[in-house]
Amino acid sequence: MSGEPLVSVVMIFLNAEEFIQEAIESVLAQSYLNWELLLVDDGSRDSSSQVALRYAEQDPGKVRYLQHDGLQNRGMSASRNLGTRNAKGEYIAFFDADDVWLRQKLEHQVTILESQPDAAMVYGPARWWYSWTGSPEDMQRDYIQELGVQSNALIKPPKLLTLFLRNEAAVPSPSGILVRREAVERAGGSEEAFRAGYTDQVLYAKIILEAPVFVSGECWYRYRQHASSCGAVMFKTGQHHSKRLAFLNWLQEYMSAQGVKDGELWRGFQEQIWPYRHPIAHRLKSIAARTLPVPVLDWLRDQKRRYGRRPPVGWVHFGSLRRLKPISGVFGFDRGLCIDRYYIERFLSTYSSDIKGRVLEVEDDTYTLRFGGDRVVQSDVLHVEEGNPKATIVADLTFADHIPSDSFDCIICTQTLQFIDDVGTAIRTLYRILKPGGVLLVSFPGISQISRDDMGRWGEYWRFTTMSARGLFEGIFSPDYVTVEAYGNVLAAVAYLHGLAAEELRQDELDHRDPDYEVLITVRAVKPE
Repeated sequence: MSGEPLVSVVMIFLNAEEFIQEAIESVLAQSYLNWELLLVDDGSRDSSSQVALRYAEQDPGKVRYLQHDGLQNRGMSASRNLGTRNAKGEYIAFFDADDVWLRQKLEHQVTILESQPDAAMVYGPARWWYSWTGSPEDMQRDYIQELGVQSNALIKPPKLLTLFLRNEAAVPSPSGILVRREAVERAGGSEEAFRAGYTDQVLYAKIILEAPVFVSGECWYRYRQHASSCGAVMFKTGQHHSKRLAFLNWLQEYMSAQGVKDGELWRGFQEQIWPYRHPIAHRLKSIAARTLPVPVLDWLRDQKRRYGRRPPVGWVHFGSLRRLKPISGVFGFDRGLCIDRYYIERFLSTYSSDIKGRVLEVEDDTYTLRFGGDRVVQSDVLHVEEGNPKATIVADLTFADHIPSDSFDCIICTQTLQFIDDVGTAIRTLYRILKPGGVLLVSFPGISQISRDDMGRWGEYWRFTTMSARGLFEGIFSPDYVTVEAYGNVLAAVAYLHGLAAEELRQDELDHRDPDYEVLITVRAVKPE
């Protein structure tokens, strides 16, 4: 065992008394010996807790029992995270308590990852296991699933995610994978909002978007099929579609935040989300597929291949947008909530816990009071000119030596830096007057029309990108303390340039992030302590 890496086996269970002992015994029988077993109880009310405790008492050096505070039921993702936090191994093997490992599962998977340093994870096909019941009708039902992807090969990102999305490759059960612990930690673990259903696919997506995966042709486990499994219950209760939609919505936001640009992956995503966003059109398409003559269907498919989802030249209808002046010349203030303000509020809501103590905001204290609430001890307002009744500090950020250093726990500076010609000096001032550990929350325009009134008063000098924002702030704050994000997409950009309000777009249209259309740039920067 000397020199062999430790594998942490994280087995989550909930009321699994019928199967858990067989699962544990298949770990004890592994030919690979350097493992630890973490039995994570997700609030069981049957005898499975006692079974797990008995194994932990028999071999406390190898087996540990874990539970949530108060023996709560927190869901599958939270339970896997609890196991991972307590794991000591270089590798993590997740294991569902109703499955069974074959004897050489860990030995073979460790050998592969040791020989494939670029691979974050390894998996192979499952044996769909019906014959465990012993019923004659189930004895011939077992089969080894088709992988749908080249086996015994290293698959680079994001190909696997595209295949999983399109259901062109089999998604492995958690019981079938071995993953580097650092890859799980780098991905931020499982998403605890997903309690059951798609918990595995969320984690896989985060891992396989970033790193290659080795796919083996060898079967290492029996994937038990029974009526009380998570997947069976999900389909039986009709929850499958709602849970898949939740997964797709999460994936869209995650890929946008990560700046994923792979066209094939995004096309695969759009194919999957389309039926949920256009249910009537999807039903009509299904009816057409069943009823239209084959020559007509062939012609329609040919048109789709020629044009995809893009209308041919001359087919685009601009409607109300075919005009040389915007619908609103005041950024949409006269129509409702401005689209950039919608994104600013999303940003400040995300980081509202930073708005506390002594807070400085530019021009007024609206956001301080709205998002800081009772956490704010003192609210200050900065303005560049005399005459603002709310201003407690009058200063130009490029000439602000009279503002004491290390004064503020949080500074909110929205839509301001584009009006300052010496923006570097302004950022250095903001850094100086922050307390150590203080947080600066900044927003500025990316794609935007010019504010002619502000241009005339004090100038409007800059438009930013995430790259320029990162360069500016990481040159003054430590790079590890700077988070830069962008909000927007082509539809939001067009609507914003025309002065439409946020209420005139659907929330999913506003929240979709396309890294090529940065309507608003935001920065969260922390002054090191």
